[in-house]
This record gives sequence, structure tokens and C-alpha cells, in this order.
Amino acid sequence: MAKTKMTFEESMSRLEEIVSQLEQNEKPLDETITLFEEGLQLVKSCDEKLKNYEKQIDDLMKNNGSETDAD
Repeated sequence: MAKTKMTFEESMSRLEEIVSQLEQNEKPLDETITLFEEGLQLVKSCDEKLKNYEKQIDDLMKNNGSETDAD
């Protein structure tokens, strides 16, 4: 798959496709490794996006005085 910026939802959808293909266990080993590698990259990308979204939400809550003392 081309390396373009995908939304979180697009990345998750592609990751689901990859998992489905890997579970079928019908691909040649070379293609399986390529799919696995792409899946790992998507997981990393999704994790980074989630961390960024979490930081944005924290910042918004702090800036709007809505954060509660959860510590």
C-alpha cells in the first residue's frame, strides 16, 4: 500500500484487512511478511495518533479549566 497520510479510521480499517488476510494463512511467506510489516507500521501510526489526540484533549481541558483532580 502506498505510504500516504491516512486518517486513524482508514489506518484501523486497513489493519483489520491485514489481520483478516493473515488469519486466512493463504498468502505466500514473502507476502505474509510484507503484510505483517505493514500492520506493525499501522499499529505504530495509530498509537502515535491516539497519544496525540489524548494530549490535545488534555490541553483543551486544561485551557478551559475543566480538568478535575484525578491524581
